[in-house]
Amino acid sequence: MPDSPAAPPDGELADPRHAQAILDYWFADGLALGWPSRDLDPLWFGGGEQQDREIRERFGPWVECALDGGLQSWEAEPDGERLGGPVPSKRRLALILLLDQFSRNLHRGTARAFAGDARAERLVGEMLAQHADERLPWVARVFVYMPLMHAEILALQRECVRRFEALATEVPASLKATIAGNLSFARTHLQIVERFGRFPYRNAALGRSSSAAELEFLKTGPRFGQ
Repeated sequence: MPDSPAAPPDGELADPRHAQAILDYWFADGLALGWPSRDLDPLWFGGGEQQDREIRERFGPWVECALDGGLQSWEAEPDGERLGGPVPSKRRLALILLLDQFSRNLHRGTARAFAGDARAERLVGEMLAQHADERLPWVARVFVYMPLMHAEILALQRECVRRFEALATEVPASLKATIAGNLSFARTHLQIVERFGRFPYRNAALGRSSSAAELEFLKTGPRFGQ
């Protein structure tokens, strides 16, 4: 069996300033304040050709590099210690966004939209094992938990619900409704994976045959932008 291809070298793409640009684009002032001072829901959840094109033009090379196994240096050790534990590096957070969010913008409706999921799940799992997510700003935690919500693995779906349940008890009153909405979406994703063992709306992109029950679900069920 031939050796697996080596991950591409990070090169200039791995400059930490690019990771910061990704975080600034996605979170604005949210990492500094705990939550952005302006509504970013249209960016995060609105979708659409214009947004997809903007992300492709600004960050396309980084997305493709990440999906091809590059940007290994962004899986770095924590930036330091805070509140008695490790603080995940900003580069790792940016890498998770590339693998789990931007990939869906660049490759909407295709198998490559999900090509970064396994790596994102691993990165998040490492963070959870160290309780490192608990030392992140609230808005960062939401997007650290998103790879769990996107997983076609029941245990990860259940973990996602637990994490959002915990986050809902920690945020201030001003964010309770927002996190409750995230929790509702997490529970919906869990219910779908409990029922089908996967997300039926991915079947066409991944070349999977749909069961009769899945075809019925697809007539009216949610597709979450895919």
